[in-house]
Amino acid sequence: MKKLNAYTTYLALSGLDGLIFSLISTVSLIYQVTLVHLDPLQLVLVGTTLELSAFLFEVPTGIVADVYSRRLSMIIGYALIGVGFLVEGSFQFFATVLIAQGLWGLGYTFTSGATEAWISDEIGETNVGRAFLRASQVARLGTFVGIIASIVIGNVGVNLPIIIGGICYIGLAIALAFVMPETGFYPTPRAERNSFQQMWHTFRGGLAMVKRRPALTTILGVGLFHGLYSEGVDRLWTPFVLLLKFPELDGITTVTWFGIIRLGSILLGIAANEIAHRRVNTTDEVSIRRGLFGINAAMVVALIVFAASPNIWIAIIALWLWSMLRQTHHPLYMTWVNQRLDSSVRATVISMSAQADEMGQVVGGPIVGVIGTVISLRAALLAATAMLTPVLVLFAKAKRDS
Repeated sequence: MKKLNAYTTYLALSGLDGLIFSLISTVSLIYQVTLVHLDPLQLVLVGTTLELSAFLFEVPTGIVADVYSRRLSMIIGYALIGVGFLVEGSFQFFATVLIAQGLWGLGYTFTSGATEAWISDEIGETNVGRAFLRASQVARLGTFVGIIASIVIGNVGVNLPIIIGGICYIGLAIALAFVMPETGFYPTPRAERNSFQQMWHTFRGGLAMVKRRPALTTILGVGLFHGLYSEGVDRLWTPFVLLLKFPELDGITTVTWFGIIRLGSILLGIAANEIAHRRVNTTDEVSIRRGLFGINAAMVVALIVFAASPNIWIAIIALWLWSMLRQTHHPLYMTWVNQRLDSSVRATVISMSAQADEMGQVVGGPIVGVIGTVISLRAALLAATAMLTPVLVLFAKAKRDS
């Protein structure tokens, strides 16, 4: 089968990944709350298992992508993610959900860093910023389709979208093996491929780059605080919305309501990414940093309003605003991280960035979960929001270091 060009492959991968993941994620928390019957602490522990798995394997798999092959790393990753979701959707037990999260986390680390490093090598650093933003838009379109599919299938069986999504991820891994090019990456010579010394050398190269560029240390700090706040919000916004209760309208089920919320988020995210695509100079670090500061400040305000919402409608509007801003944050953040990284350690440094996020989620998630179980979901969400606010100070520090 003829291989596609890298840019086309990257956009197609982004769209399909968005579609499959939204097929699963639209119903996953509803599934965990209503069928597996997890409480707030258990919900967060599920996420902590995912992030702990990702944290433990992030740098080793990033080194594999730098030493062996980005393409191979991504194929392995999507296959493992698919197996994880198959396990989760097939067995309705807390323990099996934890096992599934571990598999998902391991698979994710094979794709994290490797994907961004692969496309950077294939199309060049000067083009990758706009590629990230365009891919984010394509992913949102795929997500839109996936949400609609999840609503239809989820109303038949809440676990069915998770099972089907797992199968689709495995199919995606197989497809990548046939169509994905890799021409810009030069692997370590065969004689050195089994050398732990080479892997350690690559890891030390990544650390050295972080030390040479103080702004990179600040960027890793931003990742850490995003991890501290995000696990609690990601896991508890669904039960909080369920607590506020949806209006009772004939023919509109809980799955459909959550699908509507997600569809609104995606449409707003597409619009926000287009504005960022037009307004933010992705080759200028100062422009990116200013954009990220404004986005994060607005995220803090949106989360405060969400946690304090007296009714479902205010909560949904605040949730939409936060989600829109978050979808714009990620491609700009990845562009910031990628600037002036050497190709030989690119995947490793990006993996360090993801690992900082995962460390934050492992630490912050259980704290927020305990607050949600012992005090209230509102208190837990406000605590999570407080964990995000230090990033505003870090942006100010980045200005001094640049």
